[in-house]
Amino acid sequence: MALTPEQLTAAHKANLETLFGLTTKAFEGVEKIVELNVAASRAALAEAATHSQALLNVKDAQELLALQTSFFQPLAEKTAAYNRHLYNIATSTSTEVSKALEAKAGELQQGFNNLVESTTKNAPAGSETAVAVMKSAVSAANNAFEGVQKAVKQASDLAEANLKAVTATATNAAQAPASRKS
Repeated sequence: MALTPEQLTAAHKANLETLFGLTTKAFEGVEKIVELNVAASRAALAEAATHSQALLNVKDAQELLALQTSFFQPLAEKTAAYNRHLYNIATSTSTEVSKALEAKAGELQQGFNNLVESTTKNAPAGSETAVAVMKSAVSAANNAFEGVQKAVKQASDLAEANLKAVTATATNAAQAPASRKS
């Protein structure tokens, strides 16, 4: 089975569309991260200005200590919130890209399997051993690919669980001093 120029052109066009689609998704993720960073920077600048003004109005050391404490207590919570937003952006972008890549990989795998099947049907007599070896190799490659996909999914799930645990711990740590104060 030989590929025609039209099939090659169609495959090339589909690959380019996939590439541009993935690039667009990646840029959308970068845009969201830039927007998050601009918003976080703007908020930090506003808080710094407010805090600086409050520092200028401090009358004694006790008031200074109270002001500093009120400034730093919510910092861990804000950091955790920023990290959650950043993680959500990265996860959603990664999920979109992974889905697109898995779909494309599935298409390529199916096309390759069809090519192997077509080739084996048209194999000359006496090549049964070579055909069996080729089918076995294709099957092993498919199994290895599925194993890698499962391992990547497990690693991603573990990383997500760890991030959630760290975020919860940081949030609880930030809330503990505030609850003791009340």
